[in-house]
Amino acid sequence: MNPAADLAASVPLAYPELLLAGFALVGAVIGAWFKDRAFGLLCALGVAAILGAGLLALAWTPGAAVEIFQGAMVADGVGGFAKLLIAVAAAATLALGADHFNAVKDRRFEFPVVVTLAVLGMFVMVSAQDLISLYVGVELQSLAAYVLAAWRRDDARSSEAGLKYFVLSAISSGLLLFGSSFIYGFTGSIRFDAIAAAVGEGAGGIGLVFGLVLVLCALGFKMSAAPFHMWTPDVYEGAPTPVTAFFAAAPKVAAVALMARVLYDPFEGLTPQWQQVVAALAAISMVWGSVAALVQTNLKRLMAYSSIGNMGFALMGLAAGTDQGPSSALIYLSLYLPSTIGLFALILAMRRENEPAETVADLAGLAQKRPWMAALFTMLLFSVAGIPPFAGFVGKLAVFTAAIDGELYWLAIVGGIAAVVAAAYYLRLIASIWFAAPAAQLQAPSGTIMLTALTSAALTFPILVLLLGALQTWAETAVRMSF
Repeated sequence: MNPAADLAASVPLAYPELLLAGFALVGAVIGAWFKDRAFGLLCALGVAAILGAGLLALAWTPGAAVEIFQGAMVADGVGGFAKLLIAVAAAATLALGADHFNAVKDRRFEFPVVVTLAVLGMFVMVSAQDLISLYVGVELQSLAAYVLAAWRRDDARSSEAGLKYFVLSAISSGLLLFGSSFIYGFTGSIRFDAIAAAVGEGAGGIGLVFGLVLVLCALGFKMSAAPFHMWTPDVYEGAPTPVTAFFAAAPKVAAVALMARVLYDPFEGLTPQWQQVVAALAAISMVWGSVAALVQTNLKRLMAYSSIGNMGFALMGLAAGTDQGPSSALIYLSLYLPSTIGLFALILAMRRENEPAETVADLAGLAQKRPWMAALFTMLLFSVAGIPPFAGFVGKLAVFTAAIDGELYWLAIVGGIAAVVAAAYYLRLIASIWFAAPAAQLQAPSGTIMLTALTSAALTFPILVLLLGALQTWAETAVRMSF
């Protein structure tokens, strides 16, 4: 196909990315003209654009995988699935951010534009079909994330969070480029299909495996997998809470989907080699995330370690090396996202005298002051902990089943122990909410926060539990189409 015909055929399948890029450009022009007076309008349009892009990605998913832009990207089931999850998570956190920054009188028109650019990078990540588009997607998402982490320029913690994230992420970008250069050098191509053919012919040997390990380490940084998690607690604590919610949700989906695409597409022939690396990342993440959270007193740092542990469970699914591996990870993320977003919405609701109340002690006796918040906190914490009948239990069951089917029995045992340890700090929070002496009264939350928390709780139980069969079928169909 000549370039003009390929471009004409590719554009309709790239409408989601084009919608996001178009909004970012138009939003920047509107903001430059109307300044921060356009904050509310741009946030509303940003939520609409992001949700619209996610729905377009789902609606335009072809019946079979289709390469676009001369093989640089692909439109397939996993891409459509992941893009919808990313869009929902990003739109919810953008709405929370608009409400929060409006309340604290920090209205800057750049916020929805930068969030949209981050989402655009994630969309490119999950559709990448060669090493160049992979790197462009990762870096576009990362550059926007640096800005968001340091959003409060006058706050020392936020500036430190942005700087720490930038410096450490630069190292991971170097690892990604270094690993990609090894892969290109030993296979002679940057395209995933050509790399898969070279792997099938036995090309590369130990050098190719080394390059793949470097790429996995870089992606492990992006998803906060231990031991590449060192930035996560400080960035989660220092960034504004809506930005932290964004970091804890959408980029995780993009990184896991991209890792699944790399492992199960070009490097499927090296499964015995990469399986050991991914299993090690999963085990370390689950154990460290569970143990380190036990001593945290700040809720956002605690959620950071919880996020590290939960990425370990998602990686446990990917480590299985079977067809069930990627689908179990997608199911896990689908059931994990509502709980995470809901918990951050409730943390955002904890304000006292217009100042954030973000410590574990601030939860004391919440049931006596705000019984509805206490009930929602309890539901969402039960779900993240994986306690039945909430959605989180079903998600953990999916990845444990995948690990056992992949004969990773030791990893399933480690995951079971980590889940029990993690339940201890979740139950500690619940005990403080219901049984401790009450702390000072909190401010009444906004309608946006209440709606987000209620919707998240309803999704964790019963909506997603009742829709589990359809979700599982969708994930399995998407994986079969893509890999």
